[in-house]
Amino acid sequence: MTRVFSGIKPTGHLTLGNYLGAMRRWAAVDQHEADALFCVVDLHALTVDHDPARVRRLSRQSATLLLAAGLDPELCTVFVQSHVDEHARLSYVLECVATDGEMRRMIQYKEKAAREQRRGGSVRLSLLTYPVLMAADILAYGAGEVPVGDDQRQHVELARDLAVRFNQRYGHTFVVPRATRPGVAARVMNLQEPASKMGKSDDVGPGIVYLLDEPDVVCKKVMRAVTDSGREVVYDREARPGLANLLEILAACTGGEPELLSGAYTSYGDLKKDTAEAVVEVLRPLQERHKELCTDPAYVEGVLRDGAERARGMARPTVDAAYRAIGLLPAVAEREPAGAGV
Repeated sequence: MTRVFSGIKPTGHLTLGNYLGAMRRWAAVDQHEADALFCVVDLHALTVDHDPARVRRLSRQSATLLLAAGLDPELCTVFVQSHVDEHARLSYVLECVATDGEMRRMIQYKEKAAREQRRGGSVRLSLLTYPVLMAADILAYGAGEVPVGDDQRQHVELARDLAVRFNQRYGHTFVVPRATRPGVAARVMNLQEPASKMGKSDDVGPGIVYLLDEPDVVCKKVMRAVTDSGREVVYDREARPGLANLLEILAACTGGEPELLSGAYTSYGDLKKDTAEAVVEVLRPLQERHKELCTDPAYVEGVLRDGAERARGMARPTVDAAYRAIGLLPAVAEREPAGAGV
């Protein structure tokens, strides 16, 4: 089976975009058709100023929502990144293969660094190097496929480049992965700013539907979504981004096609009403399962503990091989104390 790795960063509450663009496919397809690993990548949340307690809280919530979305620990591996030391171990080795120029060309680094500077904050070194940690997340497990949205494809390309470069210099060690893209609504846009992704890092905003929003809150946000000039309901991502976003969300929730759905509406109001109802119904089972899981924290903790142990067993041979290949001396096994085993 192809091995698939995907991660979710606990920098904010998970959104409808996270679910329609990734999590739903992970549960419906990837965990059944691949040897799949799904990770809460909490180390990536440390690249900008953060509240430690909030990162811990969001990490637990993200893991719980992954399970509520339908990930089955009997079918896939669900774990937290920082619970598996191999991620950090491999990241440094790959930093010794990556170049400064590669890091500074990363689009997300440029955008996030500029945002931090506008806020008057300092730019952390980890913000520059975190794409290498992302590459380590992927390469440690020999993942052949990485399901990502368009905004993350550059990072998968970096992982490919680093794998090829390492293999050429030090001997074949890593599987070279490829990015795979989900279908409709792979990138859900902000309801108030349809040119911007519906990002979970935005703490508040009427344009963001969170997975745990109450039904009335979801309806208000969708009904207040920005639309475009003109009265005709047509699907045109370039000229009518607000309408296109609503049609793509409705299509993703109902299994339809945006172009065909556009022909069924003569008013923005009816489209918004149907989209709001469809979103509420898609989120209902997830929210109900989340409530159940919150009453059994020991179960979630057990899933994460077992998942980390399984992930560690998968990653360690590859990371150890990378250490040997690049020239590091293998660790000497600890000597058993006198009388052991007697």
